[in-house]
Amino acid sequence: MADFPRYAIYYAPAPGSGLDRFGARLLGYHAYGGEDLPFPDGMLQEVPDWRELTGDPRKYGFHATLKAPLALAPGRTEAELVAACAAFAATPRAIPVISPVVGSISGFIAVIPAEPSPELIRLAADCVSEFDSFRAPLTESDRARRNPSELTSRQRQHLDRWGYPYAMEDFRFHMTLTGRLDAARRDPVLAMLTDHFSACRLTTLPIDRIAVFRQENAASRFRVVGHWQLRPSHI
Repeated sequence: MADFPRYAIYYAPAPGSGLDRFGARLLGYHAYGGEDLPFPDGMLQEVPDWRELTGDPRKYGFHATLKAPLALAPGRTEAELVAACAAFAATPRAIPVISPVVGSISGFIAVIPAEPSPELIRLAADCVSEFDSFRAPLTESDRARRNPSELTSRQRQHLDRWGYPYAMEDFRFHMTLTGRLDAARRDPVLAMLTDHFSACRLTTLPIDRIAVFRQENAASRFRVVGHWQLRPSHI
C-alpha cells in the first residue's frame, strides 16, 4: 500500500469556469472546495446507476494527470512541492491549446483532445521530470498493482524510471468522466455525455493551469491545495 498523504500535479479547469462546472457536476464532487455536488438534473433518471459509474473518477476529482499520484520522498514537504509548482507556473512556456471532445480511452469516457498536441506532450513531460525529485520510490506492491506484465517494454521503463507507465511518449491527456465500461454500455453513455458537453460550447481549451491535489489517506478523495495559471512565453 502506498504511503500517505499522496500528492498529484494535475490540470484542472479554473474554478467556476464552464468546464469546471461540467466535470464537477457530472462527478458529483468539486475538488476545489471538497464538497459533494448534485448531479445534473435528470441524470439519475436517465442513468440510474450514474453514481456507481462515476465512483472511481469521483475519488480523484475532475482533472487530467500531468504528474501521477506520489508519496513524498524522505525529507520533502508539501510546502516545498507547492513552492516548486508556483515557480514552474511562473516560468514562461508555450501554452498548449486543444480542441476538446468527449471520447473513449481504454474503456473509460473522458474529455480528450480531438488531435494530438506536441506542446501538451511537452508540458506533461516537463511536469514528470521537473517534480520527480519529490517522489518516493515505488514499493514492490505499488509496482505490482500496475500489472507490469501487461505493459509494453517502454511503459515498464517509464514505470521504473518515473513511477508511472503512461509518461513521456505514452502520455495521453484525458479528463475522466466514468469508470471502465463494456462496449455495449459505453456507446449510449458516450452519446449522452457528448450531448451534455456540447452545451458547454467549448471549441478550444488552453491547458494553461496546474494544480496540486492532496489525498489524505486511502479512503479520502483528492482535494486541491494550490493552483496556478501558467505564464505564456509570448508575454
